[in-house]
Amino acid sequence: MIRVIGIDPGLRNLGWGVIDVSGSRIAHVANGICHSEGDDLAARLLSLHGQLTRVLATYRPGAAAVEQTFVNKDGAGTLKLGQARGIAMLVPAQFGLAVGEYAPNKVKKTVVGVGHADKGQVAHMVRMQMPGIEIAGPDAADALAIAICHAHHGGASTLAQAVARAQA
Repeated sequence: MIRVIGIDPGLRNLGWGVIDVSGSRIAHVANGICHSEGDDLAARLLSLHGQLTRVLATYRPGAAAVEQTFVNKDGAGTLKLGQARGIAMLVPAQFGLAVGEYAPNKVKKTVVGVGHADKGQVAHMVRMQMPGIEIAGPDAADALAIAICHAHHGGASTLAQAVARAQA
């Protein structure tokens, strides 16, 4: 079994989701949202770092994955999101984990079946794959989807190998 954390980076709300993967089975462990606190960017990033560090210390994942940042028309917003993404990559690295990176369309295609699904569709399919779970919000649902994507595409090698064999 391998424990995977998926992280959906955001400066205000950084979603996280932890799953256990054993063969082709996935099980929900926990999910939540880190809310940044502070008056300036440095304080907000430090807040996210501390909260995410506590999550990793609590759940001790063996693999991590982060959604890649897409560039939008707001250059300043994209840069701030990139800084939050840096925290999302730094904290797992501090725990000795390699960090998988996935484009939003790949995550959606893996979990929903189409690359342009909306947040509601992602949350619905996450619930379908892990019935009965309570999801802390859309950012946490996205983070669980990132963890599932990582499990399917290399983060949890036994599942990735089973998928590769099935596709061969």
